[in-house]
Amino acid sequence: MHISSRAAAFAALLLGMLMAALDTNVVVAALPSIGADLGNPGAVGGVTAAYLLAVAVATPVHGSLGDRWGRRRMFVGSVTVFALASLGCALVPDLTALIGLRAVQGLGGSGLIVAAVAAMAELFDRAEMVRRQGWLTAVFAVSSIGGAPLGGLLAASSAGWPSIFLVNLPVSVLALVLGIRSVPGKREQAARRGFDVAGAVLVALVGGSIVALGSSDALARDPVAAPVLAAVALAGTVAFVRVERRAAAPLIPPRLFAEPGVARAVAVTLLSGVALFGSFTYVPLVISENPAATGLLLLPMSVGQVVVTSGFALLARRWPRVTAWGRLGLVLGVVGMLCTASIPLAPGGLRTLAIVVGLACSGAALGLSMQAYTLLAQSMVPKDVLGAGLATLTFARQIGGSLGIAVFGWITLAADSGAALPIVFLLAAVVLLAGVILAPRAAHEPVSA
Repeated sequence: MHISSRAAAFAALLLGMLMAALDTNVVVAALPSIGADLGNPGAVGGVTAAYLLAVAVATPVHGSLGDRWGRRRMFVGSVTVFALASLGCALVPDLTALIGLRAVQGLGGSGLIVAAVAAMAELFDRAEMVRRQGWLTAVFAVSSIGGAPLGGLLAASSAGWPSIFLVNLPVSVLALVLGIRSVPGKREQAARRGFDVAGAVLVALVGGSIVALGSSDALARDPVAAPVLAAVALAGTVAFVRVERRAAAPLIPPRLFAEPGVARAVAVTLLSGVALFGSFTYVPLVISENPAATGLLLLPMSVGQVVVTSGFALLARRWPRVTAWGRLGLVLGVVGMLCTASIPLAPGGLRTLAIVVGLACSGAALGLSMQAYTLLAQSMVPKDVLGAGLATLTFARQIGGSLGIAVFGWITLAADSGAALPIVFLLAAVVLLAGVILAPRAAHEPVSA
């Protein structure tokens, strides 16, 4: 593949990732306008929940299908689904239709993310991927820092909130033009395999139950629904493990976990999802009683993420062992969680210092651990199940976040209101410390990396 073709593929994949990541945050600022225009503002949270649910449950499916059909087909199909669903979201007559189309959009968004991380691993070796981390950092920075402000700006424009979805159309066209021939196609040696229908159904059942608990306060607080969903998730997980062990073409191949480095990376990604994504929901509650000041106080988290991941993109060229970088990210997370837990108890100036250090370290931990373990998996997962392996890593992060939100939410319900929030962040620190202990070591990393 020529350099120009690889550059076009990389640009197309970045655009896909940017759209999928932005649509997680960009809608949030427009939810009040959407509720006012379409009615039933109490149910408007489903607009975000439907997208997150679809992204999570479809991730392993996209990984498996990408290994079977090739990255190009999955990328083109995902962009098309995402664009058509975006157009439908802009034209919906009511909230129910919007929620349904947001789920369809999430199916496309999931494919964009999985196709990107898998295709990049096929396009570039480890050293080249390290050199390109700056671009990935830019994507995450734009989506995390700019998502909500962009959504608010578009919702306030003359076109109103539908413009949030319409803006995806020209970007989708550009991504298709760049990627339709340049993104890697099906590998010639790819085996013709069946599809793990039972595994896909169980993933949807387990993932849907956990995401529902993490995204719906009403379900998480319901004394009947919450235990039922938790039991369904647990039983579904047990059944899924049994099915995958016997499946001819498993959705998540058990042999992935025969490699200690991959198994540890997935486990640590799950734990970091629980601690970091799970606890971030409660950060605004602990840093400020004034909603107007919350956005400003959250800025250190985004700055920490951008600065540290940018530093990683530069320094990892000289020190490319990503296992050490991953552990550094987890240690920063422990520090961040401990500082955040101390905020309610810290006086005056120390409180401000705790906020800045805690949030900066937490943001740095998120960006650094995510990039390090994705790079590790890209270089260690067998090529014939590359999509399934990287989708498993992504799925672990998503499910960990939903699980953390649900568990921490139960803690805030059970504990005294004044003590609940510090307990949440202390528990998150313990989870990250377990990740430090479990994290892959240098011995698990390929010597040729």
